[in-house]
Order: sequence, then structure tokens, then C-alpha cells
Amino acid sequence: MADCAPEGWTDTERELWEAFRQGDVFDRRSGQSDIDDPYGDSPWGPGRTVSAEVLAHLLLAGPEAAPGRVASLRMSGVTVTGALNLAGGRIQQYVELHGCRFEHKVLISEAEASTIRMVDCLVPRIEASRLSTTGDLHLARCRIPEGIRLTDAKIGTDLLLNQAVIGCDRFGRALSADGMTVHQDFEAERIEVRGELSIRTARIGGRLSLRGAQLHADPQNRVCLNAVRIVVGHTLYLTSSADGGWFGSRSYYGSGYGQSPPPGAPSTPFRAYGQVRLSDARFEAACLISGEFHLEGDDELSLRRIHTPELRFTCRIRPTGTVSLSRARVGNLVDVPEAWPRGKHLGLTGFVYENLRPVRPFTVQQRIAWLEGSSVEFQPESYEQLAAALRRDGADDDAREVLYAKQRRRRHTLPLPARIWGRVQDVTVGYGYRPGRAGLWLLLAWALGSVWFATHPLDPLKPDEHPHWSPVLYTLNQLLPIVDLNQGAWNPGGIAQWISAGLVVIGWLLASTVVAGATRLLQRG
Repeated sequence: MADCAPEGWTDTERELWEAFRQGDVFDRRSGQSDIDDPYGDSPWGPGRTVSAEVLAHLLLAGPEAAPGRVASLRMSGVTVTGALNLAGGRIQQYVELHGCRFEHKVLISEAEASTIRMVDCLVPRIEASRLSTTGDLHLARCRIPEGIRLTDAKIGTDLLLNQAVIGCDRFGRALSADGMTVHQDFEAERIEVRGELSIRTARIGGRLSLRGAQLHADPQNRVCLNAVRIVVGHTLYLTSSADGGWFGSRSYYGSGYGQSPPPGAPSTPFRAYGQVRLSDARFEAACLISGEFHLEGDDELSLRRIHTPELRFTCRIRPTGTVSLSRARVGNLVDVPEAWPRGKHLGLTGFVYENLRPVRPFTVQQRIAWLEGSSVEFQPESYEQLAAALRRDGADDDAREVLYAKQRRRRHTLPLPARIWGRVQDVTVGYGYRPGRAGLWLLLAWALGSVWFATHPLDPLKPDEHPHWSPVLYTLNQLLPIVDLNQGAWNPGGIAQWISAGLVVIGWLLASTVVAGATRLLQRG
């Protein structure tokens, strides 16, 4: 290839040609922050301007590197005129742009590249569907007012969008990256988005981090995050990011500040103003959610059918709309009582979890209220699921409390006769989960029966015999029919016979409940 720049290039473009061959940084910054600001109004003259055709020429058919050097496109503080079209091209050189302005969109769809880094750049729009890189794609701190398309792109290592500001296209989409594959981490921390961030069916090999992100749905499209059927090889973060290090950060690549804040430290929460869809997603390590969800009308935070070893739901502010966990499957459920929505805005149909690990005390009554705050009618399996999880943690008493609540809730779904009988069971024995209550009724029946038979003694079964009459033992013998207190020598008749029979029935009902409760107590001991 020629060692000299083509005819017709400006002096600035010729200097860029030589910097490309040498692998040097083509730096046109003045050193004054107000002038060098790529988002400011200060005009940049011809000395800081190159044509998009020049960049395309360098990257697709550029000169060979100078002896002992590695050719690369490294620019700072440059305006690029015209539309940069690299679609379908093969970009072998390293590309790194800092603080540059693009007058028109960048087209790199179907292209192959190694690593592309654009940091602090102003780009109207980026079209990169089916882009394939062997290295990173960095767009940290860039402003892209008309959005990004990365549909079916394949990123060889990391995708970095930290602190980027992204607007939307005419369809209300800011980032269209459905079907994208990122082999390692996808970081979009402190990103500001106006429109839908869509990564449906994407596959992320490492972390997907949206710490401190600010997502605003477009009025014509109420979805602000659409991550249906994504697969994340490690952890999803919809959490806060520590303010220390981010504000005023000028780190070279806009990375390395995404640690979770310690308790009480200043931080910026993840905020979503619109629907969030994570349905059918898979998170191989954990799904951490502690942000703010400002949902309106029918907006929903959808966690339907997600699978993850751990779901941490610890929002400081209750979501204003519906949170759905229908048919989700998680290992550990880590939560706090105040994180869940109220007023029938919680979907728990078929929600399966192995263990409950609340961050702060979460009483069994609060758990029952959590279940009964569900948006659907009575579902016995939800109570059984909660009771099973409590038993696995050794909380047998709490598990019985949940099953008792299940019976009381079930009673309201039954016809009137069954509701009346259920009410009797509740008052007398607590559906078998209140053995102490049954014991009290048993003592009351014993006392009343003893008083009755004390004033209404029975005749002997055989007139020629004269056994000793004890109304207290006789009543107890009727209440405990399996125990023989040697009180069978009496012949009740008339109303006394009915009272005796009633005591037998009451005894069978109440004594069995007391014995079952005592058995559970001994087993637990």
C-alpha cells in the first residue's frame, strides 16, 4: 500500500494517516475543558475535523503499519463529518475514540472487528446489528440521542455502556439488542435511557449490571426494560451504585466503579419508570433487585417463570404497580417485608422457592399477609409451599400457623353449610392446629358434665348392686372412651342418656386433637 495519503485529503487528514501508520494517538484537544467538551457548543475548526470517508478508508483499506509499529485508529477531540459506513466490512485494527463528535450516524452492521472503544463521544445513532467482535465494545459515557441497534450482535468479551445517555428512535426503542451474545460481562451502570432497552433472548456469559441505571419509558411504548428469555451466566444487578467514584469520574474507559454501596453510604438507586419484563429469564448465580419501580396503570415488573438459585428482592420503596412471580422457581428467597407491593398487586401463582432468607425479621403473620395480598383468589398450593419452606428451616409452629390460615381462607370459598361447619371447627379446635383450644373445651365439657351428673345421679345398671357414684369420674370416662375408669355400672336414661352420648362424641373430637398436638410436641422435643 502507499506510504502517502491519497490526493485531495486535507492536512489534518494527512496527519491522521501518519498517526494511523504509527499507531499513535491523534489528539486534537486544546486542554480547555469547556472547548474540548464534545457535548458543548464550542465550534471545532478544520484542524479538528476529518471526513467519515477518511476513517472508512483507513479501517477498511488503510496503509500498512510503519516498521516496528502496530497500525491503529486512536483519536481524541475530533469532529467526524458525514456518515461513517463500515457495514459488512472487516476491521482488523484496534479502534479507540475519546471525546469525538460525529455529525451523522455510524453504520457497522454485519461488520467484523477486534476491539472498538468509543468513550465520551457524541454519536447521533449507531447501527450495529449482527456486528461481531473478538474483543470489547465500549460506548461508555457516550451520548447517542437516536439510539443503538445491536440486534444479534456477538461481542467477544465485554460490552460497556456505563454512564451513557441514550435516546430513542421513532419506535420508542433506545437500545435494540435482541438476540445479542456477550461472552463476558454486560455493564450498563448509571446509564440514562429514554425509551425501551430491549435485550430479549440475549445471552450474557458473565454479569449483567444495571446498577444505578435510570430507565424512562417513551410515552408511545410503556416498556423501559425488556429482557424476556435472557440467559445470564452469573448475576443480574438491578441495584444501587455507590456515589463515591462515579460523580466526576473520568476513568479512562468508564469502568471499575460498579461496586454495591455499603449500608448507609450515599448511592444512586436503579430506577425504572415503566414496565420491566424479565419473564422466562435464567440467572445462573443470582438475581438482585433493590431498585425503584415507578409503575403506572397496568405496568408490571414481570418475573414470571424466571429460574435462579437466589432471588434477592429488597426494594427500599414499594413498587407502585404489580410484581408478578407466577411460576418462577428460585432457591433462596431473600427479601424484606416492605419490599412487596400491597393492594392485590402481587402475583404468586405457582411460585416455587426452596428456602426463605429474609434480611430483616419477617414474621409468620407478615408472610401470611404476603400470600393473602396476592392478586388472585384462594390458592392452597401457595400456603403449602410456604409451610414446606418453613418446615425445612425447622419452624414447625410457623408452618402450622400457615396451614391454619389456609383453612380459614378456604372457608370463605365454600357454600354456606360448609362455611358454618368450618366456623365450628375453627372455634372449637382451630382446624386441628389449636390443640390448646381443644383442651380448654374438653375441660369445660368435663366441668359442666360433672355439675349435671352431680345433681342428677344415675341408677345402677343392676338394682341389686350398690357401686360408689362419682359424677366427676363418670363424666371423664365418657369424655375419654378409650380409657376405662371403672364407671360402666350405671344405667343412664332419658336426657341423661343423650348427655352421655354427647360427651362421648365431644370426647372423640376433642381428645384426638389434644393427643395429636401432644404427639407433635414430643416429636419436636
